[in-house]
Formats: sequence, structure tokens, C-alpha cells
Amino acid sequence: MITLPQLPFANTALAPIIESKTIDLHYGKHHQGYVNKLNELIKWTPFENSDLETIIASVDAWPIFNNAAQIRNHTFYRNSLRSALENNLPSDDFLRAIEQKRGSFDAFKQEFITKATNNFWSGRTWLAKTPHNELEIINTSNAGTPLRQETVIWNKDWIAYIPLFTIDVWEHAYYLDYQNRRPDYLTNIRSLINWSFAENNFSK
Repeated sequence: MITLPQLPFANTALAPIIESKTIDLHYGKHHQGYVNKLNELIKWTPFENSDLETIIASVDAWPIFNNAAQIRNHTFYRNSLRSALENNLPSDDFLRAIEQKRGSFDAFKQEFITKATNNFWSGRTWLAKTPHNELEIINTSNAGTPLRQETVIWNKDWIAYIPLFTIDVWEHAYYLDYQNRRPDYLTNIRSLINWSFAENNFSK
């Protein structure tokens, strides 16, 4: 049975950038809803006692994959955040890895905001590590995840990227605080990025 992971912070810890009312809606209603639905769907199936990673990597049935991936993506998003820091930067080593790929940290920030702003579908924008240990900014829609990045569409080859952090751009992640001002949300949330979490994922 899949359970709702505990919040890694108090529901007030991200304010005023993300207020508690948004956390309560996003976590208590949306996230919990995916957990409830997945448990209904996997009952009496071979996945009844599987963990989320196994389900996401192997299942082809869309309703099961959708709910499992949404649970993991929501958890990953919350672990990507922590209380705000005024000068929020990664460690020197990780900063150099970003600068090597993007030229400067400011260029990386701008590219991430631009790509996330232009993520047309409801979904997420990720910083991910490719199989060649390169950093890529990836947009996914709906329940998409870099764990199943489709690289050759015509024969459906999948390759696993390692997600480092993600920002949720579904409207329910920010609408109560920012209405339709997604760029403001993306600009402000930079101070909440949990770089330690991202760096630990990068080292895997």
C-alpha cells in the first residue's frame, strides 16, 4: 500500500513565497488524491506491493502510471524546496558544473525560468543529469518524469535521466499566491531551491 509521504517542512516554512494555504491544497488535496487513487488501481494487481519506482519504470497502463508518477513527482518537488535563503547558491563544485554547461549561473537561472514559463502544458520543469553526466533542463507535461525520458519517439525507446530538482508549474502549485503570474512564481521560488538535495542526486 502506498502512503502519503510526510511534508519535509512545516506548511508555513516557504511563506511568503508559497503560503500555507497553497501547501494545504497542493499537499492535502492533490497529492493525497493521487495516493488514494493509485491504491484503488493497484489492488489485486501484480503492483499491489510494489514501490513507486518499480511501478513507474515498468507499468504501461496509463491510469496506474499517471497516479504513481504524480505521487513521486509531487514528493520530489517538495524535497526540492526548503526555507528561503537570500543568497541561494549551490556548492562550489556543483556551481562549476552548471557554469561549465551554461556559461554562468545567471544564464542558467534565466534559461530555467524561460523554459518553465514556456512549458505550455500542466507539468514540471527539471534540472536532470543525462546518462553522459551532463546537465539538462527538461520540460515534462502531466505526469511525465525524466525517469522515463522518451528519446526516440517513433519506436518508443526510453532512457532514464536522473532528476536533480524540479519546479511544479501546474497552476494549483502557485495560483492562490500568484494567480496567472507564473514568471513571478518562478523568479521568487529560486530562493527556495534545496541545492543540497540536488547535489546529492547528482552524485548518484
